[in-house]
Amino acid sequence: MKLEATSRTAGANRALRNQGRLPAVVYNKELHLTVDVERKAFDKVFRNQGTSSLIDLEVDGENHPVLVREVQMDKRKRIPIHVDFYAITKGQKVQVAVPITLEGTSAGQRAGGQLYVQRREISINVLPSEIPSDVTVDITELEIGDAVHISDVAKLLPDTAEVLDDEGLTIVTVVPPRVETEAEPSEEEGVEPEVIGRGGEDEDDAAESEDEA
Repeated sequence: MKLEATSRTAGANRALRNQGRLPAVVYNKELHLTVDVERKAFDKVFRNQGTSSLIDLEVDGENHPVLVREVQMDKRKRIPIHVDFYAITKGQKVQVAVPITLEGTSAGQRAGGQLYVQRREISINVLPSEIPSDVTVDITELEIGDAVHISDVAKLLPDTAEVLDDEGLTIVTVVPPRVETEAEPSEEEGVEPEVIGRGGEDEDDAAESEDEA
C-alpha cells in the first residue's frame, strides 16, 4: 500500500499532532529522514499492513519501500504519536516477525482436550519481495499430546527465509482436559490448601527516538 509523507524539520511535534499529522523518521544504515504523515491515513495503512508487510512511502515525490519498525503510543488516548519506518535496500534481507494463523479445530479438542497456544509469530530473515503476510498452520489432525514447533512452521516459509527462532520452541499443543477434584478438608482449622502456580517464561539498525517538543 501507498502512504504519502512530507519532509519536516525536527521539533514542533505537538503542533503537528494538533493538525492531525504524525511525526516519523525513515532510516537505515545510510539514510535518516524526518517526516510526517497524516494520522488517519497511517492508521488505515497500518491496520492492513502491520509490521511485516512493505509500505510504499512517498516522501516529497520520492518512493521508499519501508517497514513499520516501531509505533509510539499515547498511553491515555491510545493513539499513535510517533512512527519509525525502516527503509528497505533492494536485494538485502530484512528481519520480520510473521504472524502464525491456526486453521481448523484439532481432533484433540473435539475429544475434550484444550488448545494451548504459546507463540503467535515466527521471526525470520527474508528478502523483502518474499515476506509472507502470515503463515497458516492446519491443526485439525492434532491429537491430545500433539504439538506444533517452530521447525514445523519453517517448512511452510519461502526457501530464502532464514528462521531466527529456536526451532525446538513450541507454537501450540493440545493438552488433556482439566479434571475438577473436590478439595479434602484440612486437618487444621483455618489452614488453606497449598496452591501450586505455573511459572511463565533484533534489528542491526535502530533509530533514536526524537525528543518531544
